Amino acid sequence: MTPDDEPLNLGLLLFIPYRHLESAVLAELKAHGHDLPLNQARVFQRINPEGSRLSELAQASQLSKQTVGSIVDQLEAAGYVRRVPDPDDARARLVTVTAKGESLVEIGIPVIREIEAAWETALGRARMLELKETLAALRAITDPYG
Repeated sequence: MTPDDEPLNLGLLLFIPYRHLESAVLAELKAHGHDLPLNQARVFQRINPEGSRLSELAQASQLSKQTVGSIVDQLEAAGYVRRVPDPDDARARLVTVTAKGESLVEIGIPVIREIEAAWETALGRARMLELKETLAALRAITDPYG
């Protein structure tokens, strides 16, 4: 068996559909005038609704705190996020999503729904439900941030 004949590992099989969805969302954002680089998008999507500390974003995105700080600076300069005092710790700051940042989410949601509908058409309702349940079960044992 040659390397070309070997089946793709599960990690790649999970990543390829995600990459497709992510690329479609970024393309739609760009069509609406938001040219968000991938590194910014991946940090942005990890911001909790109530806000996140830089250290949390760094851990969740598997980047250094300095790198995330720079990315947040870029997101803040673009108006997508802001830093606000943490109500639980006066020394800390939270990164929160602005109204402009919320518009990114509003643009992306229909794209995600459309892709999920196409996947359901291809797989069938029962298999799609099974896939979601299976992935949710995997998340429960693999996602320390979920």
